[in-house]
Order: sequence, then structure tokens, then C-alpha cells
Amino acid sequence: MERNESDATGATIYTLSETASDPTAARLAEAENRADVIAGLDLSAEPGDVADILIDLAKRETKTFSVQLGRALVGTMRNATKLHKEPLKSAGFAVLRAPDIPSVLVELGYMSNAQDARLLASPEWQRLVAHSIALAVDEYFAKRVARTP
Repeated sequence: MERNESDATGATIYTLSETASDPTAARLAEAENRADVIAGLDLSAEPGDVADILIDLAKRETKTFSVQLGRALVGTMRNATKLHKEPLKSAGFAVLRAPDIPSVLVELGYMSNAQDARLLASPEWQRLVAHSIALAVDEYFAKRVARTP
């Protein structure tokens, strides 16, 4: 039995990866990246080796932080909405390429799925999901921000 687009349902959280977690994520990232013109990071005017090493380290750390934020989102959103069968994915989305800022892309549902489309239009559902996202962000930063006594 062949699945069609209306069979897809649930929220998905994407983090950056040069290799996509699955073919669907790769196709989606490729399509979105073509639609958005985002300037890449140009280090040609910077001193070579040291800048390259520091940027590489920052990118690696940022990818790790992004995955941690993505996991936090999966945890809190699980209580607010239906998640995709594989809720944490990765792909090379241009919007996730900030070298020093943890980034995730949250896909809340599929307009091609009637149930998801109804939820996306529901103010009550929007508030519930927004609250779950805010909780995940708070949880993520609570572990990283120095507290003052």
C-alpha cells in the first residue's frame, strides 16, 4: 500500500546535519534551501588557521547544543501535541547554520493532513504548543545560564 502526503502527521523537530537523517528530510531541506537566499559565512578576510579552528569548534559545540534543545522540545511537546513517528530529525537547512547559536526548526504539522490542519488553526492548541516550546527553551537555558545569588 502506497502512502500519500495526507498520511503524514505530527510535529517534527529538525537540527542541523550535513547528512540528512532520512531521504524525506533531505528533500525538504533541499527545497527550503533553494527557496531562501541566505548568505554563508565568509572568512576570506580573516586570518586563516586560527579563525578556521575556532569557527569549527564553535560549530561543533553549537550542533551539540542544538540536539540538546531538540531533545528538550520533544520531551515537552510530547505532552502538548502528537509528534511525528520520528520526532527528532536532522538535515542541512540553511536556517539552522548559525555557527554560534543553537538552532532548531519546529514543524508543527502537515497542512496535507486534515487533523493537523484543524489543530494548526485552533487557538487553544496554539497556546498549548507555544507553552510547551517555551518550557523547553526555559529548561534548556536554565542549565546554561549562570545564576546570581
